[in-house]
Amino acid sequence: MHELSIATAVVAQVEEAVRTNGGDRVLALRLRIGELAGVVPEALRFSFGLASEGTVLAGARLEVETVPGRARCEGCGRESDTGVPPMLWCVDCARPLGELLSGRELEIAEVVLTDPSDAPDPVSGDDRDTPEEATHVPSG
Repeated sequence: MHELSIATAVVAQVEEAVRTNGGDRVLALRLRIGELAGVVPEALRFSFGLASEGTVLAGARLEVETVPGRARCEGCGRESDTGVPPMLWCVDCARPLGELLSGRELEIAEVVLTDPSDAPDPVSGDDRDTPEEATHVPSG
């Protein structure tokens, strides 16, 4: 399952970017993954949950945008979807689709960080963004 190594690499890259650019915690992460990249989205989501534990990405929402495979015919220049499994012959002229235009992407497209001003006050312990804390009111 190479999705775990992909998830681990993504977590490492995002953590480095957060350290470099400032930020507290990652709320959401959007990846663009080509349908021909050989990545199983469900396995990647599971692996991301494991890889992100104990990091600034722990609990972050992972969004996976699938990029369709597209190719151009060597003969007539027609562009078409390849599908999965890929059909690499032109439906118009029966020549090979020689140039792959998209479908092998594996990109970090967007990282959404918490606003540092929304961080809990360390003196008061105020953490209203946490549902458990927001609903718990001490009695007495």
